[in-house]
Amino acid sequence: MRYANITGWGKCLPPAALSNDDLSTFLDTSDQWVNSRTGICSRRISHVNTSELATVAAQHALAAADLEPNDIDCIIMATASPDTLVPSAASALQRNLGIGNAAVFDINAACTGFIYGLSVGSALIKAGSMNRVLVIGAERLTHYLDWTKRDTAVLFGDGAGAVVLEADNQPLGLIADKLGCDAKANDILAVPNSGTARERFAHTDGLFDVNFDGKEIFKRAVKGMGYAAENVLEQADLTTQDIDLLLPHQANIRIIDTLAKKMDLPIDKVMINIEQYGNTSAATVPIALCDALEQGRVKPGALLLTAAFGAGLTWGAGVIRWGSRTTPLRLSDAALPPCDKTALELLAPAIKGCQESWKLDETKHL
Repeated sequence: MRYANITGWGKCLPPAALSNDDLSTFLDTSDQWVNSRTGICSRRISHVNTSELATVAAQHALAAADLEPNDIDCIIMATASPDTLVPSAASALQRNLGIGNAAVFDINAACTGFIYGLSVGSALIKAGSMNRVLVIGAERLTHYLDWTKRDTAVLFGDGAGAVVLEADNQPLGLIADKLGCDAKANDILAVPNSGTARERFAHTDGLFDVNFDGKEIFKRAVKGMGYAAENVLEQADLTTQDIDLLLPHQANIRIIDTLAKKMDLPIDKVMINIEQYGNTSAATVPIALCDALEQGRVKPGALLLTAAFGAGLTWGAGVIRWGSRTTPLRLSDAALPPCDKTALELLAPAIKGCQESWKLDETKHL
């Protein structure tokens, strides 16, 4: 029987960091207010497009697996913020990496996207149609935020994480997974005025508004991730005591704490990095995996439990059996182009545009 072992991993975080104190210069907020409610202290603001973040993460993942770009049979890009809808972000990544004829496609399952991609990529390998698959979670959500709205502006950050899956005859990689969606309430976390539903030539052309019902999202996130996590443990004939590390979606520290308690996992078995990066949506799980490996928290043969919840309302979980190697076979010097601006300087046009758009809207309704 074929399995899909994770043999390479890599991440990319843009250099410009936006602190909670930076947010307080244009929003009615403070470091104490944001940190106590979310666990977030800082987040990254990208000066490049999503595909460029993904490219650097992918180059590090390929080096870690000691592979060349043309060794890859398929690219799966999980993102809700692609450079363009047509062509796909995966196509741009293929071009950037110089890969010849690999199959490429995007998955938009929002924050659950990487787990969806990991499931699909593993299934392609297990079915025998692919031997090596590159799975990436990458987001540049800050490009779309309404910077006048405190409830969403403080939450999100930019970044990318990637893994290489390779066919293996040992039971390694994703050994159990469960995916689903709670679409009845998909309006509580949504960008309603987007896609073909967006009015063309409207005065709000540069402004996106995010529906965000925090209390309801909290309840459904814990329920969805908890159910999926319990399901995959049952599939794999495991209990929470067998799990070495929980890699949860990094959306809110309170959600992570509640999920850990629900799963009866001590906090020292939970990977948390939300304080540094905020919610990077589909990129949170692979970035957390990379950080855990760098910190020596993933041991050979470890059992990892991952769970996520996102707009849609998608949810998913997986159990990963790690292989024997926890260090890269090779290192890459891939990096983003230099950024000569601070996060506030990068955001200045967007902040001004959001403020002016809302003033125009208020004037219109006087």
